[in-house]
Amino acid sequence: MKTQSVLLLSAIALFIPGLATNASAQSADLSFLTTAAERTDFQETTRYDEVMAFLRVASAQHPDMHLTHFGYSLEGRPLPLVVFGDVNGAEPEDVLDSGKTRIFIQGNIHAGEVCGKEALLMLTRALASGEHAAWADSLVILMAPIYNADGNERVNLFNRPRQNGPLGGMGQRPNAQGLDLNRDHMKMKSPEARSLINLMNKYDPHVLVDLHTTNGTRHGYHLTYSPALNPNTATAIDSLSREVILPEVTRDFKRRSGWEAYYYGNLPFRSGDPGWYTFDHRPRFNNNYIGLRNRIPILSEAYAYATFEERILSSLYFVESILSWSHGNPGAIHSAINQAEANTRTGLEQGVRFTRAMNEAAVDILMGTVETKTNPFSGAPYLNRTDSVYVTRIPEFGAFRAVESAMLPEGWVVDSASASTVAPILDAHGIAYSVVSDDMDKTVSTFQIDSLDVASRAFQQINEQELHGSWMMAQRSFTAGSLIVPVDNELGRLSHYLLEPRSDDGLVNWALIPDLDQATTYPIHRIESDD
Repeated sequence: MKTQSVLLLSAIALFIPGLATNASAQSADLSFLTTAAERTDFQETTRYDEVMAFLRVASAQHPDMHLTHFGYSLEGRPLPLVVFGDVNGAEPEDVLDSGKTRIFIQGNIHAGEVCGKEALLMLTRALASGEHAAWADSLVILMAPIYNADGNERVNLFNRPRQNGPLGGMGQRPNAQGLDLNRDHMKMKSPEARSLINLMNKYDPHVLVDLHTTNGTRHGYHLTYSPALNPNTATAIDSLSREVILPEVTRDFKRRSGWEAYYYGNLPFRSGDPGWYTFDHRPRFNNNYIGLRNRIPILSEAYAYATFEERILSSLYFVESILSWSHGNPGAIHSAINQAEANTRTGLEQGVRFTRAMNEAAVDILMGTVETKTNPFSGAPYLNRTDSVYVTRIPEFGAFRAVESAMLPEGWVVDSASASTVAPILDAHGIAYSVVSDDMDKTVSTFQIDSLDVASRAFQQINEQELHGSWMMAQRSFTAGSLIVPVDNELGRLSHYLLEPRSDDGLVNWALIPDLDQATTYPIHRIESDD
């Protein structure tokens, strides 16, 4: 009945005086428009049809708010995108023509982590009601509240065990294919990931925010966060994120909420040296992928054992702090991106394999305690955050360092026999290339294959691979239909990570180049600099 009631509101909104679309209206009373979480005392989360109805009503109330979609889920659900700003419409050209700073925020990449979805619905309502109007002076805000739409609908009382609600159940972590969408940015085996990266290509956001809920460690923060973790991220992006944005946003978040926030981390789960450990450096993860695109990512992780209401509010306050900072500092954002793009050049050293590194020998980490409660509907135990916190001083392993590196070449040549495999992948990532029209001879570096290791167990439905061998310079003949992939562009870091044969997250790793076990040479060659 709740879904039907919201759909009814959507249907009648255009006929209620003062509620209908009004190009001159700058504010509206939308107190009637509530999320499922709000209507059920935070025992339930909002379903897909309710999300769509909520967005239709909200977007009809403000001339600067537009509703579109950026792709489809596996099961054919349109993935909604809310565009707010002083733009003529929701199409990419409308947004790009504005010349304003573009901020993209997504929720529900893991559909058991639903606080971001609810927070973005509340933010949409606030913007449609006329709040934060000044943000439109310098920003265009793009919001995708329900990225994993299919997973959202697979509500189960036993999903996300021990998480503190919603007690009425939540969706599942993977999409309908059983794929983790936050491991799919390089291989792009899901329609959702292809849709998301197509959005990045078309709308080209400057700052991208990804809203999650934590797992595991019982710490004392209401929210933890992370910038890009891959060491290949441009220094300008990394410095702005770590030295300016996140410290200032943390202070503003505490001012808004009274709660503590810090860099994402966990204690060792089973064994290992004591420390505060971040997660993974590879660009299969959203924030690391964005960093390699020379854009500014921010990962948000609301604390799993805080109440559902507090997780929603902490996500909302964090996003508001990011938007407020971005509104006041567009020059810093654009300067960092311009520096990153200018420094993506032939000869730049880039890691291809990495190991974890200590970035601080001792830091004060706020730890917390929990109490066990029982879900009255399922009978299952869950953990509830208490106000008892304490400080522990331990090393922080929040960084990585390269153990194997390679210089960015001038470009790459893809053999014509592999072009039909590689070109669609390049297209999906937005990586530029040209097609060789006539046979040619060219001096290149070719990777001579010694061996190929294949994982015995599948991960994300693929047995990952590692290629061993060495580079040799030689003149080779390339037939028409081969591809030339230049590196000296904004996606040069990404294309290198994708095409380099020793990369720990590229085409080889994800078995996207067939029959390497039968090959003597890797079919993608380095064009070395003439210098």
